[in-house]
Amino acid sequence: MSAPSKLPPFDPADPLGIDDLLDPEDLAVRDTVRSWAADRVLPHIADWYERGELPGIRELARELGSIGALGMSLTGYGCAGATAVQYGLACLELEAADSGIRSLVSVQGSLAMYAIWKYGSEEQKQQWLPSMAEGSTIGCFGLTEPDHGSDPAGMRTYAKREGSDWVLTGRKMWITNGSVAGVAVVWAQTDEGVRGFAVPTDAPGFSAPEIRHKWSLRASVTSELVLDEVRLPADAVLPAVTGLKGPLSCLSHARYGIVWGAMGAARSSFETALDYARTREQFGKPIGGFQLTQAKLADMALELHKGILLAHHLGRRMDAGTLRPEQVSFGKLNNVREAIEICRTARTILGANGISLEYPVMRHATNLESVLTYEGTVEMHQLVLGKALTGLDAFR
Repeated sequence: MSAPSKLPPFDPADPLGIDDLLDPEDLAVRDTVRSWAADRVLPHIADWYERGELPGIRELARELGSIGALGMSLTGYGCAGATAVQYGLACLELEAADSGIRSLVSVQGSLAMYAIWKYGSEEQKQQWLPSMAEGSTIGCFGLTEPDHGSDPAGMRTYAKREGSDWVLTGRKMWITNGSVAGVAVVWAQTDEGVRGFAVPTDAPGFSAPEIRHKWSLRASVTSELVLDEVRLPADAVLPAVTGLKGPLSCLSHARYGIVWGAMGAARSSFETALDYARTREQFGKPIGGFQLTQAKLADMALELHKGILLAHHLGRRMDAGTLRPEQVSFGKLNNVREAIEICRTARTILGANGISLEYPVMRHATNLESVLTYEGTVEMHQLVLGKALTGLDAFR
């Protein structure tokens, strides 16, 4: 038996050696997105967040398109055709900058583009996907309504046939990208069941007033969609799906990105707390030298890197075509919940400085309060797992 080779040094940034699971192309994708975020988002994000704006969103979208981040795991139509793991790494890096930036990319690629790519006609794909992949057209996804969030089956938005046309009437709520979108994928009740529609946002009767006064996802465009007898041609309907399996499959695709993204917010907060603990002195030495602070840092590192391992495992399953929706719920439930706890613990290490926008911790913590409940609340994912474990449906 040969003698063991010399062990590599311990890396506080990668204590489990997870980077060893990544190939050079994975690392290149991660580095590209990390560099873009460091250059284009991090110098400005505190100001954007404080102002409650995302200025230059159209330019940012075009830049994200130029690095292949929009619809990046889709194939054809100008999309990058990246692996699920590479898409996940991109989500992690984007959310390490800000959840609002990752939400822009998730809604564009995993919801609006994915719906058209998966369920649209070839004509719809050719019409929308190339410009969405390059970022010149922004998309949004209209499912949630003012009175129906966790129960989309109760949606009131309705599409009726009038001759060969469809006429849509209703409202959607909490729609990321809504007021800057060129196309809205809107889900509506019909006599045939729930159908999806690719709605040009310049259609008469369509409006998207922006939602203000948010204390979370402030550097993100969030809107209401109002459809006042919006008349669409017959070819606006997504032809390949009827029923809730359409929008729910899109949500599952987007939730996968959240599994990774939440760990980006957690990583940013952990790294901030670790650096602070090494340099902030109290009682004559750095606070990182006290046992209670080290216990906090150790527990944060455990949950952060366990979450990244979980995300990586789910990504490999998605690439292999074996990822189940229940497993996505497993990841979303665990990783967002643990990310919030990491942010809260990081805040305690920073003390009063933890509430300042000079540091990213409180911004990440408040953003994650939205991530915790959108695309499936904690309770919904608990019930998904409960049903999978017991075989008994407790939703109703």
